[in-house]
Amino acid sequence: MEALPLAVTTGWASGVNAYVCVLILGLLGRFAGADEVPHALTTTPVLIAAGVLFAFEFVADKIPYVDSAWDAISTVIRPTVGAILAALLSGQASTLHQAVIATTGGLVALLSHTVKSSLRLAINTSPEPVTNIAASSGEDVAVAGVVSLAVFHPVAALIVAGVLLVLGLIAVYFAFRLIRRGYLRFKAWREKRGNSG
Repeated sequence: MEALPLAVTTGWASGVNAYVCVLILGLLGRFAGADEVPHALTTTPVLIAAGVLFAFEFVADKIPYVDSAWDAISTVIRPTVGAILAALLSGQASTLHQAVIATTGGLVALLSHTVKSSLRLAINTSPEPVTNIAASSGEDVAVAGVVSLAVFHPVAALIVAGVLLVLGLIAVYFAFRLIRRGYLRFKAWREKRGNSG
């Protein structure tokens, strides 16, 4: 298992949904013969805790505005989990090497968390809940898929996670441009209406 590709991949996954990331890693390590997964992640208490927290996030993440509040709370949690996972996955690396890998995992997790929370905030400007549910479900599937791929093919997973991160950054840019444009139109319409009255 290559530490740096895994640090970036699990960092990306942790930034989107840390509990699915931990749960999938633990289950693969325990039941799928993925010996490279650290034993600490395969223990029953960790699997139960990750499962319960994932169940809570699964519901909270699909309710408009509740998801943004949950993202705000998770701003510290997700990057921390990304850094811890990267440190655990670096195995017997030297102290400096392990520190670099852990920092990389944490920074990538912070970046992907920022992308996720920004997109969800943009989605919340839409009054219907379907977009929110679809986005949340898509995120869960993407994280489960990328983490599963990372355990057996870390470089391929790194490429997928990198592409998803770049696409997310582009989506954030365009989403906030559209929101700003809509706000400016609404403001102009309101001023025009106020002047005509």
